Amino acid sequence: MRIAETSDLWWKNAVIYCLDPETFFDDDGDGTGDFGGLIQRVDYLAALGVTCIWLMPFYPTPDRDDGYDVTDLYSVDPRLGNLGDVVEFIRTAKDRGMRVIADFVLNHTSDKHPWFVESRKSVDNPFRDYYVWRKDTPPDTSDQVVFPGEETSIWTQDKATGEWYLHMFAKHQPDLNVANPLVRDEIAKSMGFWLQMGLDGFRLDAVPFFLELQGTSKEGSATVDPHDYLSALRSFLNRRNGSGLLLGEVNVPYKDQLKYFGGAAGNELNMQFDFLSMQNLYLSLAREDARPLAKSLASRPKIHPDNQWAMFVRNHDELTLDKLSDSEREEVFAAFGPDEDMQMYGRGLRRRLPTMLKGDPARIRMVYSLMFALPGTPVLFYGEEIGMGEDLSAKGRSAVRSPMQWTDGDNGGFSTAPAKDLVAQVVDGYFGPKNVNAAAAKRDPGSLWNFMATLIQRYRESPELGWGDFELIKQSDPKVLLHRCTWDGSTLVLVHNFGAEPASVAASLAGDAETGFEGAYLRDLLDGEDVELAPDGGFELELDRYGYRWLRVQRPGQRHIP
Repeated sequence: MRIAETSDLWWKNAVIYCLDPETFFDDDGDGTGDFGGLIQRVDYLAALGVTCIWLMPFYPTPDRDDGYDVTDLYSVDPRLGNLGDVVEFIRTAKDRGMRVIADFVLNHTSDKHPWFVESRKSVDNPFRDYYVWRKDTPPDTSDQVVFPGEETSIWTQDKATGEWYLHMFAKHQPDLNVANPLVRDEIAKSMGFWLQMGLDGFRLDAVPFFLELQGTSKEGSATVDPHDYLSALRSFLNRRNGSGLLLGEVNVPYKDQLKYFGGAAGNELNMQFDFLSMQNLYLSLAREDARPLAKSLASRPKIHPDNQWAMFVRNHDELTLDKLSDSEREEVFAAFGPDEDMQMYGRGLRRRLPTMLKGDPARIRMVYSLMFALPGTPVLFYGEEIGMGEDLSAKGRSAVRSPMQWTDGDNGGFSTAPAKDLVAQVVDGYFGPKNVNAAAAKRDPGSLWNFMATLIQRYRESPELGWGDFELIKQSDPKVLLHRCTWDGSTLVLVHNFGAEPASVAASLAGDAETGFEGAYLRDLLDGEDVELAPDGGFELELDRYGYRWLRVQRPGQRHIP
C-alpha cells in the first residue's frame, strides 16, 4: 500500500464536520443562518483542519422537524439562499481543500410534499403508491413509535379516502414506498442532481427504516430486496462520482451493521456510525472504567478494506443509549443527565459533552483525543471545537442545535438581527458566548480549539488510525484503554486514562509484525517526551488524571513524519 492511495478512499481518514446552515452564520441579518454565511466561514473550517463538511438538511420544508420534513428534493429552502448560493459555497469549500456531503432524507417526505398532496386525493391517484397505505384498521403499534410520547401509532387515517398511511416517525412525515420502482428512480435522480451540483456524497438518514418493507403488499415486497437496492444505489453513486460517499445512520447490532456495509463484498454503505462504541464510551466514562468500551471495540466485525466506521461523541440528535441495558443506561443518566429534562424518550441525553463533564478541561480533552485515536473517521458536530453547551430551554433535540458562538457580542456574533428574530436562542450562562466563542478560542494557544486543531493535524499525519489494523494491548489497570493501530509497517500506540487519579501502565508490544525492538523507541506525537522500548518491546508509562498519549514506534532507519 502506498501513502498516495489513501486519497482514493478519502473517507477512511477524513475529518468530517457536521453543521446546520440555518444555525451556523447569518449573512443577511434576518436571524437565520444561510449559505452566504457559510461562505464567510469556510476559511474558519479550513484553519481548523476539516476535510469534509456535512450539511444538515437545507431543502424546502415547513420546518416542523428541523428540515427533515422535505417538500422538494431539488431545491433550497429560500430562507437559506438559492441553488446559486449552494454552488458558490461548494466551490469555495473545494478551493480550500474540503469536500461537501449533505443529509439525504430518503425514508419519508413532508405531508406537504406534492407527491403526498397528490397521493391523498384518491386511491387510484398516480402518486398513491409513492407511499404505504392500508384499508383495514391497523392494530396497536404504540410500541413501534420511534419518538415515544410524540405519536401513539405508526399509522394515521387520512380523512380524504378513509385509508391509513404509514409513518415510522411523525404523522406529518409519511413514509415512502421503496418497493415502488418509481420511488427508487426518483431517489436516484435527485441524488444525481446534487452530485452534478458538486456534492461528494450523502449522509443517509434512518437507513433501516428506509429499507423496511412494513405495510407493503406481498407482491410489492417480492419485487425488491432492500440490500440489493442499497447496493444498486451505491453503484449509481459510483457511476456518477467514482469517489462518492454513502455514510449511513444505522443504529443496530454489529452483525446487522455488517449487512448494511454489504458483507464481505463491502458494496453497500461506505461508512456507518459506530453507535455501539459511542454508547459504551459513555458507560466507560460514567464508571471511569475502560472495559465497556474495550469490549465493544473488540466485538466489531471485520469489514471490507474499503469500508469505514464513523466515530463521534456528540451528534445532532438525542445522544441515544438504547443499546445499553436498563441498569447501564441508568448509570449514564445518573452521571451525565440526572434531571429528567436532560433526558429524551427514556433512552438518550440532550446535552453536549462539556456540560456533561462539568467543564473539566482535562477530561474533555481526553475524550476528544480518544475519539481521534480510535480506529475510524472522526465526525465533529459544530461548536464542539470550542466547547459549546446546550440550551435546555429549547424543545427536544433542539437543545444541542443552538446558534454557533462566534464572538462575545450580541447573539454570539451569529446574527445582527434582534434576539427575538433568531431561528434559535443562543446558549445562556457559563457556556454562552461570553465565555465560549470562536474568536477568543482561536487566539488562545491553550484553548480547546487549538488543541482540536493539533489533534486533527496529528490524525491526518497518522494514516495508521484510518487504515491500520486495530488491537487492544493487555495491561493491568481497568481505568486505562491501551491499543495500537498498525499499517504499512508502522505502528501507533494510543493510551487513555478514564480515571480521575493518575495511572501507571506497564505493557509490551511483543507480537508486533516487525520482529525485535533493538534500538526502537516510542516517539511522542503530542506534547510529551519519547518513551524507551526494551529490546523485547516492553515499556512503562505514567499518566495524569484523564491523561492520554499518542506514540509511534520508531525503529532505526525509519523516516516517519517528524
